[in-house]
Amino acid sequence: MSVEINEKSFGNKILYKDLSFEVQENEKVGVIGRNGTGKSTLFNIMMGEDKDFSGHIKIKKDTVLIGSRQEHHAFDDKTVLEYIQGDLPEYARLTHIIDTYPDIMGDDSKKLAVFSDALERFGQLDYYEIEDEIKQAFDNYQIDADKMHQKVGSLSGGQKRMVELIKVQRSRGDIALIDEPTNHMDYIAKASFVKWMRGAEESILVISHDRDVLSVVDRIIEIRDGKCFSYKGNYESYLKSNTSQITNQVNEYDITQKRILNLEDDIIRFRRLKEKARNPGTIKRFKSQEQKAITELNSLKNTKKPSFWIDQESASNMSTKLAASYEKHKAKNIKVTARKKDAVVDGRRLLKVDKISLGYNGTPLFSDISFMMHEGERLRLNGRNGAGKSTLVQAIMATANSENLSSDCFAGVIEVEKEIKIGLYEQEINHQYLELTLEDALEQILRDKKQPISQQKVKQLMSDYLFNPATDGKMTVSRLSGGQKARIQLISMLINDPQILILDEPTNHLDLPSIEELENAMKTYHGAVIYISHDSFFANKMGGETVNVA
Repeated sequence: MSVEINEKSFGNKILYKDLSFEVQENEKVGVIGRNGTGKSTLFNIMMGEDKDFSGHIKIKKDTVLIGSRQEHHAFDDKTVLEYIQGDLPEYARLTHIIDTYPDIMGDDSKKLAVFSDALERFGQLDYYEIEDEIKQAFDNYQIDADKMHQKVGSLSGGQKRMVELIKVQRSRGDIALIDEPTNHMDYIAKASFVKWMRGAEESILVISHDRDVLSVVDRIIEIRDGKCFSYKGNYESYLKSNTSQITNQVNEYDITQKRILNLEDDIIRFRRLKEKARNPGTIKRFKSQEQKAITELNSLKNTKKPSFWIDQESASNMSTKLAASYEKHKAKNIKVTARKKDAVVDGRRLLKVDKISLGYNGTPLFSDISFMMHEGERLRLNGRNGAGKSTLVQAIMATANSENLSSDCFAGVIEVEKEIKIGLYEQEINHQYLELTLEDALEQILRDKKQPISQQKVKQLMSDYLFNPATDGKMTVSRLSGGQKARIQLISMLINDPQILILDEPTNHLDLPSIEELENAMKTYHGAVIYISHDSFFANKMGGETVNVA
């Protein structure tokens, strides 16, 4: 499969310019890029759902291309099993033949042959066992098998994402396009997905900033500055190659900027010499040199600045001179404003959870969970989806806000020190903000957190978290990308300088530079951090005690 996109635009914004790449047979490709660079749009183009571009997509004849859907409104009334089966290659056609031909074919030899071929093909595709296979996949991803027979519209967003993944895996097409598959997965489900991806016969393109997934791909394609840059190997290889490439680009860009300054000086000098000269030939020569310098200057100034990003560890190994150039020219990143630790942390106790047991409808989800949090400490809540991690977080928040628990408490106690503020990062943005504009949502967040409100503050927040006040401020939050919504979550969590932070899968949706900035901020944050994450890289950076919820 080859992709050549000459240009793709949204209004006045050019998303891609001369973007091209090929996908080889059985190749596993990770697709990365800053939030908003158009990764999902690229998949829509490849699937033929977006035809508003100049260029072409070439696919070999009879190649089966399978992708995951983002919207499911048209399928809300179908059962999940019907939905999955309906998207399987040839399933609908073969099922129609097998179900209807016995009543109409009689002794017609042609129809008998079609029926016989359909039965054979149905078996070749293992469709006789399809329901059992899907049920097993539901178990692997820890979704209740009863959901197979419920309506698609009744599923949560995370469950729909899992259903899309099951559909793609079971389709056994030639090329699979998968968008952020491990968001909402626990560590066992993710291990199951990674195992499948390693052994899958089909070519796979996966949009992901999950470094556990990127560690097992054959190649990484980065969407940057309207083009794609290909890096052979996995995430570790990408970091090395990216450092080498960006280092060269930074050096070239720095030389260009110095050349621009020299040309500006030359133009002034040639003009002065031209004005002082009396000889027509000399005047003509200085005028020619001035014009030549102006032409070169305009050409250099019209060259768009590339986006420079190198991971922090690699950047720390640069020479002093090159590091200074990189710091000067690197791409802007989000600015996570969390108050840093004091020179001496007093170790004040902020939270105590003592032998707590929580659940619903008379049945505990877990029992005998105990831990204490002091200022500066880090703690990881670990466990499978559904084990009760979010229930425990909700109970801590309710206790801090002097509210009734939404779950049943069978034993134990939760104690939160008085007047302690807790910042919460949830997997999904609060629905109350979705229909507000970004500007209004930020004002509402400030209001909810009892913070001063001003236009200057709102614009500063937008700038710090890479929103454009002119174009993004009036956009409805529901229309923002997953990465942009994640940044709003960070703002909400940190805006009132809380003493405890609770992060529920914070790396979902964030791009690599943003994840790095978050990790850096959490490393130096003054308060206590409780986090839920199945990102092993993030967990290693955060450290701290681990409490298993089961």
